[in-house]
Amino acid sequence: MYRYLSSSLLGRRVRHRRLNPFCLHPGSGGCSRWEEEKKEDGVKWTQLEHRGPYFAPLYEPLPDDVQFYYDGKPLKLSLATEEIATFYAKMLDHEYTTKEIFQNNFFNDWRKEMTLKEQDIIKDLDKCDFREIHKYFVDKSEARKALSKEEKQKLKEEADKIQEEYGYCILDGHREKIGNFKTEPPGLFRGRGDHPKMGMLKKRIMPEDVVINCSKDSKIPEPPEGHKWKEVRFDNTVTWLASWTENIQNTLKYIMLNPSSKLKGEKDWQKYEVARRLKDVVHKIRAQYRADWKSKEMKKRQRAVALYFIDKLALRAGNEKEEGETADTVGCCSLRVEHIKLHPKLDGQEHVVEFDFLGKDSIRYYNKVSVEKLVFKNLELFMKNKDPGDDLFDRLNTSILNRHLQSLMDGLSAKVFRTYNASITLQEQLKALTNSEDNVAGKLLSYNRANRAVAILCNHQRSTPKTFEKSMQNLQTKIDAKKQQVEEAQQELKKAEDEFEETKDAKAEANVEKKKKLLKRLEEQLAKLNVQATDKEENKQIALGTSKLNYLDPRISIAWCKKFGVPIEKIYNKTQREKFAWAIDMADEDFEF
Repeated sequence: MYRYLSSSLLGRRVRHRRLNPFCLHPGSGGCSRWEEEKKEDGVKWTQLEHRGPYFAPLYEPLPDDVQFYYDGKPLKLSLATEEIATFYAKMLDHEYTTKEIFQNNFFNDWRKEMTLKEQDIIKDLDKCDFREIHKYFVDKSEARKALSKEEKQKLKEEADKIQEEYGYCILDGHREKIGNFKTEPPGLFRGRGDHPKMGMLKKRIMPEDVVINCSKDSKIPEPPEGHKWKEVRFDNTVTWLASWTENIQNTLKYIMLNPSSKLKGEKDWQKYEVARRLKDVVHKIRAQYRADWKSKEMKKRQRAVALYFIDKLALRAGNEKEEGETADTVGCCSLRVEHIKLHPKLDGQEHVVEFDFLGKDSIRYYNKVSVEKLVFKNLELFMKNKDPGDDLFDRLNTSILNRHLQSLMDGLSAKVFRTYNASITLQEQLKALTNSEDNVAGKLLSYNRANRAVAILCNHQRSTPKTFEKSMQNLQTKIDAKKQQVEEAQQELKKAEDEFEETKDAKAEANVEKKKKLLKRLEEQLAKLNVQATDKEENKQIALGTSKLNYLDPRISIAWCKKFGVPIEKIYNKTQREKFAWAIDMADEDFEF
C-alpha cells in the first residue's frame, strides 16, 4: 500500500529557519517564526496542509520453498495466517517467545485469524515449527547488510523520496518537519516489563481507521485508491495531523510535528520553565506538607504523605483505570497495602519503607528507603485494620491531588515535580562529579554517572541488551590488544633510552621523544577503552535516554558542555540537537536551572 502522490506541496516550500526563541541574533532572518503575532488562547495554527500518513506496505507472501510445519509435516497457510506466523518466526531468537504469556496471547490471537480448516488442524503451539521461516528472514537481513554501496545508496534515495513527499507539512506558511509520518506496521505487541498483553496481534492500520486534521482552505490529503478516511477534521486547537486508535490497549496514536518544529520547541521550553518556577516555591510546599503530617484531617495527612513520596522518590501520581482495562499497574495515589512493607529497622537504617509494585509500562518499582519518622507513623496508621488489597491512601485520588497541586502553584503536577527533581539532581551531580582536569572521555563518564542518578530516581530501567555480552567481549578484546601495544611501546621506549645513554647523539634523542609520544597516545587510548567498559557495565540495565530527553532541562547539559569543553554532539545526536536547538541558542556556560 505504498503511496506516491504529486509533489505540489514541495513546490510551496518556505525556508526552514532555525529555532531561536529569544531572537539572539537580530537581523539573522531566523526570528520570524518566534516573533509572529500570538494567536488567541487555544488556537495553535491558522493554516495546516500535509499529505496524510504513509502506510506500511502490504504483506508479501513467502516463497514456495519456505515452509511452515505442523507436527512435523509441511502445511500451506492462508495469506492472513501466514503473515501472522512470520511475526512470531522473526522473534524466535528473542526472549519474548520463551515467555508463556507471550506464547498464549500470540496463539489465541493467531487462531482467531485462521480459516476454519486451519483451526481444526493447528491446536498446539508446541507442534508449530517456524524455523524455516525464521531462517528465511535472517538470510534476508544478512543479504541487506551485504548490499553494495551503490545498492544501499539507491535504497536511501527511495527513502529520501518518501521523506520529501510525506515528511513535511505547511504550518502557517512555514515548511515544518513531521515526526512519525509512517503508520506502525502490523506485528506482535511487546510492551515493557511483564506486560499481560505481550504477544497479542497489532492489526494493520487502514485509511478507514484514520482521522485527518488540516485547515479548511488546504488541499485535503487523498486516501490510497479504493479507500476513504474515517473522518476529516479542521481543529486548530490541537497540533496533531492524523490519529487512529490502536487495537491492543485502545489508545489513540498521533502523527505529530517533529520535535524540532516551532510548536514543539515552544512547548518543550515552557515545560522546563514551569519546573524552574517550582524552585521558587518548593521550600514552602515542603514545609506545608510536613506540617500536614500532623493534621487532624486524615485526608490531609494522606495527601501530605503522598506528596512527600512524589517529591522524594519521583513517583508518578497514578491515574485511575477502569476495571480490568490493562495490567495491574499503580502510581502513588493508587498504592495498595500489599505494595509496601514497614521495617522499624533494616540494614542499619530506621523507619524503612519497602516498595514493590508494577509502575508505568509494567516496569517493577522496587526500593527500600528510610523515611522521616512522622511519615512512617502515618503509614502505620493508614495500614491499620486494612487488608492487603485495600487502598493505602483511601481518602485520596489523582483528581484530589492535582487540584491541590494546582492551588499551590499554577501548572504544578506530579510530572512537574518529577521534571524539577530530575533536573536539579543532574545539575547537582554534575557539579559534584565533574573534574575539569579529566579528558573528554573521563568527563563523559561523569556525565553518564550523573544521568544514571536521575534514571535511578525515576526508575528508568531496561533489560540487559541481547548483544551486551558480545559487545563487552569485543571491547575486552580491544582492551587486551591495546594493553599489549602499551607493553610493547614501553619496551621500545626503554630500548631507545638505553641507546641514547650509549650514543648521546641527536638522532637517538629524537627517537626517545618519538617513543614517549607513542606510549602516551597508546596509554590515553587504553584509558578511553577502560572508561567505555566501565560506562557500558554500569549502564547495562539503566535507560539513560528517557530522562535525558523527557525530564532533564537540556540547558543544564549544554551549559556543562560549554563550561568543560565537551562537544555537544557527544551528549546529543543530530536529531536531539535539532529538538533542543532552542536550548543550544539560549544556554551559556553559566546557566543555572
